[in-house]
Formats: sequence, structure tokens, C-alpha cells
Amino acid sequence: MLRLTLIQTRLHWEDPTANRAMLEETIFGLPAPTDLIVLPEMFTTGFTMNAEVLAEPMNLTTFRWLKQMAAQTGAVVTGSYIVKEQGRYYNRLVWMQPDGAFDTYDKRHRFRMAGEDRTYAAGEKLLVKTWKGWNICPLICYDLRFPVWSRNRPAEARPFAYDLLLYVANWPAARRTAWNTLLQARAIENLSFVAGVNRVGEDGNGHPYAGESALIDPKGEVLFRQADIEGAFQLTISRDELTAFRERFPANLDSDRFQIL
Repeated sequence: MLRLTLIQTRLHWEDPTANRAMLEETIFGLPAPTDLIVLPEMFTTGFTMNAEVLAEPMNLTTFRWLKQMAAQTGAVVTGSYIVKEQGRYYNRLVWMQPDGAFDTYDKRHRFRMAGEDRTYAAGEKLLVKTWKGWNICPLICYDLRFPVWSRNRPAEARPFAYDLLLYVANWPAARRTAWNTLLQARAIENLSFVAGVNRVGEDGNGHPYAGESALIDPKGEVLFRQADIEGAFQLTISRDELTAFRERFPANLDSDRFQIL
């Protein structure tokens, strides 16, 4: 079993200090232990193009805060924020383990309709991490629209690269139907659990967010979905359930083989 905590919240616009304080209170108030805490996209600022002002180098305030949260909860804590590295800005997800080991994923598909492609550099590689016996692939928001990038292809001796696909997002309410539909599609086509964590409230540009954070099983069934309200939703997924379904319905054996160039 894997215990997930999906944190769906409002975000203080471009105010990292306030957001870290708010999220810290939420995390320390969790009613039960957890294995994985998932925060929204750009959890320190909201979805902003003001990278020049708000970006942090690695190993500074937010990185150290993630390290503290993971150590004190005994869980992996993950979400994305704005990072500056070698003169470039990234919408970067940090995967922080309780022992301080970490890895990163830079958002591959940048939302051009908001100018993200002109502000942030694109990521070049997928990230798959093993935690508590689960292989987990975290992605960011607009990545959800591009199934080739997230395809669950064989990895070394394993028939599947991952068992759980994560999406952290600032996905506006105007496109909530696409969000809900695509989360289910990614679960079905990849024979994987899928969790999507979105924010609620309104951002500094006046865009409303409906949440709709969700957990989907590999058959595409919605195990959990919550719109509009803030909350830290604690859920559990079963390895036995996943293995049994993959054995009964091995559609992966007929999938097309390809390489991303």
C-alpha cells in the first residue's frame, strides 16, 4: 500500500513566505501518517511569469523548507517552484526524501498561451523515482496534454517504467473538463494509477481555479475527486490491485515501440 496526501489549496499571489507558512501549517496538521505529500505547481507563488523577481537558486529557502518538511514527516514531499540555474529559469519539481536525498524534474511542455515558453527553459528528461516499492513519475500541468511524453514504456527489466503517474498543476477552471478527461485517459492508456493535484481560488491575473484534484485507478475509475474546496486529502492505493489488473489485462504487450528524439 502507498499512502498519498494531495494538498489542494489557495495560493498567496507571488508571496513565497506566506505560502510556505500556510503549507507548513497544513502539513503539520495532517491527521495520519503518510508516505507521499504532493503540492501544486508553483506552490510558492502561483502560476506567474515574474521569474526574474521570484526565482530562487537551488539549495536556498524553498529547497531547505522541503528538506525540513520531508525530514519531519518521514514522507517524500514534492511540488514545483521557480528555480534559476546557470542564467535560466525553470518551473522545477523537486522530489525530496526524508533522508535529504532529492531529484528534480523540469517542466517539459511550457504553456505558450501564458508566455511560459518565453520565460522558462524546457526540461529534457523524465524522472521516475522508487519509493516504498512503487515506481513514480511526476509531471507538471500542461504535460498532461501530451501522451507521448508520459507513455509508460518498459524500463530495463521491468515491463512498466512506473506504477503511479503524478501531475502537479495550476489548471484553470475554464478547462476543467480537459483536466478530468485527460487524467482518466492517462491512467487507462498507461495501466497505472494517476493522481492530479490542482489549486483552488483565484490568481493575481484573475483566473479562477476549481481544484478537481483526483486519484484514478488503472481502469480509469475515479477513486477520488474534489472540486472547489481546500483540503489535505489522504488516500491509499494498493499494489495488489494494480498487479492483478495488469495481469488480467496486459494491453502493454501490444503497445507501439518508439523513441523520443
